[in-house]
Amino acid sequence: MKKLFSSILIFAISSTTVIADSDKDNGENRGKPTLPSPSNARWKQECGSCHLAFAPGLLPSASWRKIMDGLGEHFGTDAALTTQENGEITAFLVNNASTRWRAPSAPLRITETYGFKRKHHEIAPTLWKRPAIKSPANCAACHTGADQGDFEEHRVRIPR
Repeated sequence: MKKLFSSILIFAISSTTVIADSDKDNGENRGKPTLPSPSNARWKQECGSCHLAFAPGLLPSASWRKIMDGLGEHFGTDAALTTQENGEITAFLVNNASTRWRAPSAPLRITETYGFKRKHHEIAPTLWKRPAIKSPANCAACHTGADQGDFEEHRVRIPR
């Protein structure tokens, strides 16, 4: 009987921990982008020609579909692709997107996610304006391994 009670207690505690952890991230528990981040030559070329080709695991598939459907007006720029290019990149992003996202949202900007805001809330607005950083969307300015899907805090280097 003691063994059964101990097992139930251990299960209850571990379940509570899992629930508490999922509550902390507001349902945006996407896990960490894999290292190295999955890659696709067309995605790297097309998306990476204007900005960091963001790791697909940073957003859920619904977000990537919305982004790819709106490339004609992509954050103020016409980034439209051919149907074939769009299809290939969309398939790559969707197939490698976060599968653990439980939030009801499908954000278009990684900087709008709860996870981003939680990790960067201490950053002073003036820091984002530094010439070497320019904006919160410039992950590679501080996360030197961002192009490989590496966002580990202990490897952050904030430029002056």
